[in-house]
Amino acid sequence: MSALVITMLIVGGIALLMVIAYVNHAVENSKLEKARQRADLLDRIRRCQDISERMPGQLMTPQLKLLLSQLQLQVSERLLPLDKQNATLQRDIDTLKAQVAQGESIAVKNPPQPIANEAKAKDVRFLLENLHALITGSVQGGLLPANDGKHWLKQVRQMLVLVHIEFFSTLGQAAMQQNQPGQARLAFERGVQYLRKQPDPTPYQTQFKRFEEQLARANAMLLNNSAPIAEEPSQLTEGLKGLEDDDWKKKNIYD
Repeated sequence: MSALVITMLIVGGIALLMVIAYVNHAVENSKLEKARQRADLLDRIRRCQDISERMPGQLMTPQLKLLLSQLQLQVSERLLPLDKQNATLQRDIDTLKAQVAQGESIAVKNPPQPIANEAKAKDVRFLLENLHALITGSVQGGLLPANDGKHWLKQVRQMLVLVHIEFFSTLGQAAMQQNQPGQARLAFERGVQYLRKQPDPTPYQTQFKRFEEQLARANAMLLNNSAPIAEEPSQLTEGLKGLEDDDWKKKNIYD
């Protein structure tokens, strides 16, 4: 065997090894990319389900329920080619198609959940943050038109305001019923201040006036008490402050 043939065989062998290595690398990258896509899609489905099931009834509307069903359906259909053997996924898709076909007549079974303490307020706000992220990701992923995304982000901001309104109002009324006008005044004052800080407080004028009326009643009760009531630190005070501080830390999320 001549030296030329030997050289050609060696070069050919090296080239073959390089091709095999490239193909293996490409296959491995493809597997990793599919795994990444699958994990991302599963996370979006989980978010849709979690928000749809756990959102308090006073915040869940047929329009929002329909949006979540539409997004979950689109994401599930994208996942199906990556998970063809998943019979549960196919059944979920069929169920979602039936729900979406109902339009705004879709059933909303979420029960109202009183936002009566700091823990509940933070839990609901966490849901709204997930909804915000879901909408943003859906626009970026081509699942939701940009104009629809802007509309729903505005709705999320309004829902966040409603959460705070209910929280301050519920705590203030509870304090009044417990003959704690000092704590009631604190809650109602926070409500007034929160609404004043809104970029557009016009939609909340009714709630703003109600807070002012409740604040006036709390002040009147304080004046009628024979002994002055000191505003000592309490669970209510710390809860209000904690929620307000967290809200301003995360304000940019909704801007």
